[in-house]
Amino acid sequence: MTLKEIFETKSPFEDLRATLLAYVKQETLGPAKKLGRYLIFGLAGSLLLVLGVILLLLGFLRLLQSQTGSTFTGDLSWIPYLIIAVVGIALTLVSLKAARRKASAKELLK
Repeated sequence: MTLKEIFETKSPFEDLRATLLAYVKQETLGPAKKLGRYLIFGLAGSLLLVLGVILLLLGFLRLLQSQTGSTFTGDLSWIPYLIIAVVGIALTLVSLKAARRKASAKELLK
């Protein structure tokens, strides 16, 4: 061993501190980054899904207004809006029920 190597060696306490610091970073920062990435992609996906459903509902409304001939004209022009509102509320309730069912199933598995 050279004199330079002797002076550059760390004390056991410094080595322990460095090891503990590396371990804490590995066990906290890594999972936190993964959780953040999971949340970002989840939120982006849910926003895109909601946007897609809204566009589909608007397309269905346009279909009802234009392709049904004289069925929904005059005093009945509000019926397509009612149909779309009912379908939108039904989709919302079904998705909330599915989310709750999935959450309760996860709790049962714990």
